[in-house]
Amino acid sequence: MSTAAKERTVKKLKILEYDPNLSAFEGDLNDRMKRYKLRKKQLLAKGQTLKDFASGHLYYGFHKTKTGWVYREWAPAAEAMHLIGDFNGWNRESHPMKNIGEGNWEIELKGVRTLAHLSRVKVAVTSFGKTEDRIPLYAKYVKQDKETKTFSAVIWNPRKAFEWTDANFKPKRNVPPLIYEAHVGMATEEERVGTYLEFMRDMLPRIKNDGYNTVQLMAIMEHPYYASFGYQVANFFAASSWYGTPDDLKALINRAHELGISVLLDLVHSHAVKNTAEGINCFDGTNGQFFKEGDAGNHPAWDSKVFDYGKTGVIHFLLSNIKFWMEEYHFDGFRFDGVTSMIYLDHGLGSAFTDYRMYFSMNTDVDAITYLQLATELIHDIKRGSVAIAEEMSGMPGMCLPIKDGGVGFDYRLSMGLPDFYIKTIKEKQDGDWNMGKLYYELISRRPGEKCIAYAESHDQALVGDKTIMFRLADKEMYWGMNRGYENMIVERAVALHKMIRLVTIAAGGEGYLNFMGNEFGHPEWIDFPREGNGWSFAHARRLWSLAENGYLRYELLGNFDKAMIELIKKHNVLSYGMPRCLRQHESDQILAFEKGGCVFVFNFHPTNSQQSLFVPAPELGDYQVVLSSDDKEFGGYERVDKSVVYHTWAHDEQMGDGFTIYLPARTAVVLRKV
Repeated sequence: MSTAAKERTVKKLKILEYDPNLSAFEGDLNDRMKRYKLRKKQLLAKGQTLKDFASGHLYYGFHKTKTGWVYREWAPAAEAMHLIGDFNGWNRESHPMKNIGEGNWEIELKGVRTLAHLSRVKVAVTSFGKTEDRIPLYAKYVKQDKETKTFSAVIWNPRKAFEWTDANFKPKRNVPPLIYEAHVGMATEEERVGTYLEFMRDMLPRIKNDGYNTVQLMAIMEHPYYASFGYQVANFFAASSWYGTPDDLKALINRAHELGISVLLDLVHSHAVKNTAEGINCFDGTNGQFFKEGDAGNHPAWDSKVFDYGKTGVIHFLLSNIKFWMEEYHFDGFRFDGVTSMIYLDHGLGSAFTDYRMYFSMNTDVDAITYLQLATELIHDIKRGSVAIAEEMSGMPGMCLPIKDGGVGFDYRLSMGLPDFYIKTIKEKQDGDWNMGKLYYELISRRPGEKCIAYAESHDQALVGDKTIMFRLADKEMYWGMNRGYENMIVERAVALHKMIRLVTIAAGGEGYLNFMGNEFGHPEWIDFPREGNGWSFAHARRLWSLAENGYLRYELLGNFDKAMIELIKKHNVLSYGMPRCLRQHESDQILAFEKGGCVFVFNFHPTNSQQSLFVPAPELGDYQVVLSSDDKEFGGYERVDKSVVYHTWAHDEQMGDGFTIYLPARTAVVLRKV
């Protein structure tokens, strides 16, 4: 082999080793890396790191000095800017800002008391002869006036700065995340918006007690329309005032860390609200300051604005946003919303992604891919053990591989196909017709070398117009059939399948797990935020915790199972063992058995056929005992599985190998371990 050929072999990206099918696209993958390296070189000054570069929030916005205040803004197309607010009686002429070059504007205010704590401010931006009052781009606190309903930036300068006490908390690398997805506002049982401090007091102990090690907070970035679920972001550096103050959010995160719980932010960098009065759209009077020009700048499905990731100013703004949330609020990572929408020019709408060519085509937004590489690198540079999760449904190769290997750098991808599979199966298949092969295929389908977060349902499946798994299984019977004192065949079926679906998902579906708050006990009905269409009602924008705590409903039993399931998965570190090993699969009997992390998981999904002597191939010779049964009474079952029995392996035949026989009732799952 020639020297040149050897060099080409050495330089081959590792992603090609993970997936040889990508060899036809080696040129595209090499281009991915070239763009990343070139962009990084263009962005960084000599001796500068990416972490140094991502410091826009330390320069722009409001900053107190020894003698007063300085306020800076980035508005390249502005012709004039004036700072207005409570401090000057909203005088639109008295405080002009100075153009200091390169699109930057600045004003210095004498006196540290000039901008009082909680005083309101805006900036009047003049461009193309027109003046508009805008909220500063780097505003850290934004509130709505109760009377006028308008939003303003609010100076946050309390007399005593928040004191963190979480110095000893360090996110542990390679510990599988067990994520409790939560919305602060709807975490209360009352018909209103809940607060950060209430979540800290009421929810964090629940999350800790249930065994989850990570909480993912939704709707934290400020959004003017509460019913948007936080996905129409207006103010990227402002902790939402819907739930309290910036210090309240810090207190929540600080307490979570004291409890050993990591906190992830649901980060929305895929688009922005189109509002101009509240958001960043047309801040300097042009469409192109942050967003793509023309129709490309408008998201056809979300009625929002699409970032232009090829612009240095946009990359600076968004990377600074990542650093801000991690350093100012001590977040331990992010779940990136709408990644599929980011990386395709048509936002992936209507595409099935059945051909590798669809990942490397004229439809790919290569600037977005480069931005995500920079973002994941920054996240891991800022905090050791931080986590980056991609909401990405197209299966873009390398999304969750290290950048050096030709990947995008995320740690995990959400397994978005699993919830769709469960919905389709429950809707279209009769009991007894569930396909075990397709179920197992969905559970193990992920790109080689890339980790996934498995989930049976998230907030998406709970929204109005959709149904949670429990509501699909039980429907109207949930309203009167959940009482433990009465038999109800529909509810008993729903309870049994709810447990089995969640257990098979966490055991085989990925290297991490996610649950949306309340779903662990089968929360009924749907989520519907207050809006004009429902009379601005909060009836469905809350969580009914009392259903699982009043002592006489089956919801508590489902919660008991979820807690036991999480405890078992953690105790035996099951999620760290990669892919499961299938032991047995039988379609007509609806049997699925597999091994992972030394645990043998056996499922009987059949509605009526209890297996009197089910042979289960054993991963190794020895004695086995049940350590978890979905049929236990405390989980709403009938105690038909005797957990004291020890099962001895024996030679079955050449095809099935060595194993043991076990009695397994219909609609029951058990987990066994070697004694």
